[in-house]
Amino acid sequence: MNPVLRFAKLDDLPDIVAIYNQTIPSRMVTADLEPVSIASRKDWFHQHQSDNYPLWVLEIDGQIAGWLSLSPFKERAAYQHTVEISLYIEASYRGQHLGHYCLNFLETAIENYDFETIIALVFGHNLASQSLFAKHGYFLLGRLPQVARLDDTYQDLLFLGKRYTKDITEHHS
Repeated sequence: MNPVLRFAKLDDLPDIVAIYNQTIPSRMVTADLEPVSIASRKDWFHQHQSDNYPLWVLEIDGQIAGWLSLSPFKERAAYQHTVEISLYIEASYRGQHLGHYCLNFLETAIENYDFETIIALVFGHNLASQSLFAKHGYFLLGRLPQVARLDDTYQDLLFLGKRYTKDITEHHS
């Protein structure tokens, strides 16, 4: 198995959407409750074709096994150096340390961008994602208690972050 991350092309969008939609029924990863369409994700995809907000696909033996993106955290100017990370692995490739591979790749790739903070939004009950990000130096920035209603349960939303500047003091909660 030789995983490779490369910039996404429009032809990859159906696979990107399919991988995203796989996660919805689990109620562990995304706040979407119904599958999204390819058409509904086209603007999002095009936003990630700029030099500012990359979208990579993880390819193994010619098959798309996952994707990684950096998106604007908020549109206001003061947040321009903060991005939100999204990382999704296709179901049949999970458990093979590909999340680690992607985050290790990001450690090198981030040098090409002017970002100071990466934020991961993770549900409080998603212990696997919390563990993955913690192993890569992300720490708890904040918790929004019970803000996500997933069917009949309420879940916390955690803000996990990693800073890439030396002049910002980390505050661990």
